[in-house]
Amino acid sequence: MVKLNLVLIAALLACAIFVVSARHQARKLFMALQVEQAHARALDVEWGQLQLEISTWLMHNRVEEVAHDRLHMAVPEPKSIYVLKMPAGAAP
Repeated sequence: MVKLNLVLIAALLACAIFVVSARHQARKLFMALQVEQAHARALDVEWGQLQLEISTWLMHNRVEEVAHDRLHMAVPEPKSIYVLKMPAGAAP
């Protein structure tokens, strides 16, 4: 009977250690999940800011301003514009 009690106590201690270890691992994983979710939210915010910046850079006025100021480009006069027409049977 004493041997059975010792075996049961050993099994109980092993189970208790396993439960404590499993809970500790679960808490560590949950904390890692929280960190990664915060990182994902920060990346979503940055993505939104980048989309806003792209839309600002692609605005017609902004493109025209950069073309005029930095590249010294100007809109050509209508008499300088030539339109080429493709023949009817030609593929683009």
